[in-house]
Formats: sequence, structure tokens, C-alpha cells
Amino acid sequence: MITILGPTASGKTALASALASEIGGEIISADSRQVYRRMDIGTGKDLSDYTVPYHLIDIAEPGTKYSLFEYQRDFYDAYKDIVARKKTPVLCGGTGLYIEAVLKGYQLSPVPPNPGLRERLEGKSLTELTDILRELKARNGSNMHNTTDVDSPQRAIRAIEIEDYTMHTPMPKREIPPIGSIIIGVMIDRELRRQRITERLYARLEAGMLDEVRGLLDSGIAPDDLIYYGLEYKFLTQHLIGQLSYDQMVHDLEIAIHQFAKRQMTWFRGMERRGITIHWIDGTLPMEEKVGEIMSLLF
Repeated sequence: MITILGPTASGKTALASALASEIGGEIISADSRQVYRRMDIGTGKDLSDYTVPYHLIDIAEPGTKYSLFEYQRDFYDAYKDIVARKKTPVLCGGTGLYIEAVLKGYQLSPVPPNPGLRERLEGKSLTELTDILRELKARNGSNMHNTTDVDSPQRAIRAIEIEDYTMHTPMPKREIPPIGSIIIGVMIDRELRRQRITERLYARLEAGMLDEVRGLLDSGIAPDDLIYYGLEYKFLTQHLIGQLSYDQMVHDLEIAIHQFAKRQMTWFRGMERRGITIHWIDGTLPMEEKVGEIMSLLF
């Protein structure tokens, strides 16, 4: 398998598609929000970038909470299917936890809701919840639930719920082996990344991102369920329900995306410290040169 990772706005999806076209591969998405149907503009699916078959996009209903356990299961099903057809799987995305879970074969278990725990945590701030989560992770020796993926109280509470369950419940063995992969990281300069993020945010607003979120709310999805997904869906929902003005929403969202990209890079550097080798390439190179660099690593 080949893995292509990088922060938001680094151009990893177009690169993965170009590479997969070159080698006869298929893409498996590693994006925790692109799994949801009808969440297209806000998650940046950019389906027109795909010139090869792709997997694990549009597989869950918005308003639900698709879990890491489900992702690992669905990834392995897609992986086995692609390999059985003698194609090369190309894992591509920016959700470091998803990527690391399948590369290392995390032993996971489905975690049921804990109403009592949720009630005790209700009303606590994100800072307080983050402190609780940090303590649980230290006690569990856990690498899961980096702040990249815990950017709202709802997501933090769910992360605490999972860590608490792991601490008190024996984990059944699950036959998900580690997956060998050459891992490519797409690197772009911080200032260029910031420029791209800003330009892309305004382009998505022009493309109707606000109408997309309004349509999800009008379909009956509760505001809190959209806020749970963070970033675009959090801030646009807060605007639509009257908590933020339009200008404040845009300002806060832009800052949040920049912070998110920084946390993504922190996660990837953590993967390297945990023994995963990432071959970094310059994301500003012409596509042919980037594909050529990767091909030289493969053959």
C-alpha cells in the first residue's frame, strides 16, 4: 500500500489520484468527515479530482457519529477487495488517527454510550474536558484522540467516553493486522498553506457552503449534531442558529482551520516519533515531478 498524507490544502488528493492513475491503483480515503453524505463543500470532497475509483467517501448519514472502530473495519474490507483485484491501494487523507490506526493495526472495540458519564461531563468547557481527556490518555498510555479530532465539547466527551471504556473493559482481540505501506507526506510552506486555506474558504463560501449547511439543518439534523463535526459545520451552524454574525463566523472559522492544519502537522510529527517513516516531498513541485519522486521510492 501507498499512503499519502498532509495537512489541509496541501494538494494531497490530486497527487494521490495522479499517482493511482499511473500505477493502476484505487484510493481509500482517510478523512473523518468525508465519510458523510451531503457534506460535500464543507469537507472539501473535490470529487472531480478523482480519476480512479475511491472508497470510504459518502458511506454514512450526516447526524450520525461514525467511529474509528467503524473506519478500521471498513478500511480493511476495502483494502482486501482492492488487493484481491490485483490493484494497489492508495490511502489518502489528513486524519492522522485514522491513518495510524490502520497502519499499526490498533486493537479496537465498539464503545457504547455511557449516559451517566455524559451527564457528569455536561456543562464542562472544552478546556476542562481536554484536561480530563489528557489525564485519561496518560493513564491508558493512549495515542488516540489528539486535539486534531477533538475540537468541540461533544467530540471531547465522546473521546473521554472511549478512553474511560478502554480503561475499565477488557478489549477483545480483533484480527486487524498492521498494514505495510510506503508513506508520503506532502509538505508546503506555512505561509503558502495559510494563503491556500484563506482562498479556499472564500471559494467554498461562494460555492454555496452556507446553503449546504442550511439544507442539512432543514432536513432535520439537530444543530448540536452538526456542531459535533467541527470546523465548517460548527461555525456555519452557529451562524445559522444566531450565535455568530456572518463576519464573526468567517473570522473564527479561518483561524480554526489554520489551527487545525498546524495540529495535523503536529500529529504527523508524532507519528514519526512513534516509529513511522514518512518521506516528505515538496507540495509546490509540478505534479509530474511529485509523481516521479514517489515512483523512484517504489521502484
